[in-house]
Amino acid sequence: MQHKVRVTVLDKKCYPELQRRYCQNPQAGPCTCYEVGDTFLFERYNGTDHFWRAGIGTLESTADGGCAENRAGGPHRPHCAEAWDAISRYIYTGLQGGSIMRGWMADDRVMIACCNDGTRPVIFEIRRLDYAALYLDRLPAEHVEAVQLAEALTALPEVCDVIFREDYLEVYLDRPLEESRLREKADAAGYPVMKID
Repeated sequence: MQHKVRVTVLDKKCYPELQRRYCQNPQAGPCTCYEVGDTFLFERYNGTDHFWRAGIGTLESTADGGCAENRAGGPHRPHCAEAWDAISRYIYTGLQGGSIMRGWMADDRVMIACCNDGTRPVIFEIRRLDYAALYLDRLPAEHVEAVQLAEALTALPEVCDVIFREDYLEVYLDRPLEESRLREKADAAGYPVMKID
């Protein structure tokens, strides 16, 4: 079983009265690093490790359709230090497959956290994504075959999505699933499984 972590900006707050009282720039306004709806995807598999680069290259989508070039999590810019300080521990826990906040959140794969900027905090959802990396003896050659294989795998109630990579499949799970059941489905669809990570 492998794990990714998706971080979504849920909300941004701004407290102008606190900024006027405490900030060097009393008109600082809301955070400029993030927009509500921005999503970031952290991976640690197959040679990729976003965590140790403070999230550089994790920006998956921008809510406002803006350019990723100079955004937090874009190809050249790490996450804001205040945000990273608040969310990195949960990201690391999720990437290791751990319970992010068991006993507090309704789903222990999810945590809601905010950055440490008290005058303009940003609120994040941190969600662990569990998946199995399936290496098949061959990948579908045609789009129709890929759709059929994905449909066969998503027929398992635990499977919520299938993504085809260059040399393996990512099979996303919303609850635990025995590897033997994945093997059986893939084999029955005509794609024997070589290994599962």
